[in-house]
Amino acid sequence: MAGFFRRIYDWLLSLFWATEMDITMIGLQNAGKTSLLRVLSGGEFTTDSIPTVGFNMKRVQKGHVTLKCWDLGGQPRFRAMWERYCRGANAIVFIVDAADIAALPIAREELHTLLLKPILEGIPLLVLGNKSDLPEKLGVDDLIDELDLREIKHREVSCYSISAKEETNLDAVLQWLINKAKK
Repeated sequence: MAGFFRRIYDWLLSLFWATEMDITMIGLQNAGKTSLLRVLSGGEFTTDSIPTVGFNMKRVQKGHVTLKCWDLGGQPRFRAMWERYCRGANAIVFIVDAADIAALPIAREELHTLLLKPILEGIPLLVLGNKSDLPEKLGVDDLIDELDLREIKHREVSCYSISAKEETNLDAVLQWLINKAKK
């Protein structure tokens, strides 16, 4: 009988305390946005992801928080729509391939250009250096320097090293996002 009451309690709690957050996941093509979202939503990592054309949306349920995650294409022709999907988001997640050092200057430029938009001021930013399982990847301190993250003002900025493939540090990512729901 205790299980029955627990289910009723959880259901009532979800009615009154459930939180839905809009999360926008952006980054250059091949950074691992779709793979990360697939793993976060309970799926398996696959190496044969096709590039996102436009956007994908998935809901990730963690406790009483539902993360509505928008995964936007990273090819140059889709970057113009990043601002539209970042407006009103609870958090912006910027994903970079930490092993693609040559792409970091472009990633830095795209990120800083986006964050100059006044309508996005104050939205927390989580930068994820994906592919930490690869030997030639940059660590968090190097990513912070390469992406000039210390220069970003008027918002909370955090940076983590992750691997969607190995599921490294994904609990920290989810906890960071859920903490934004509590504010």
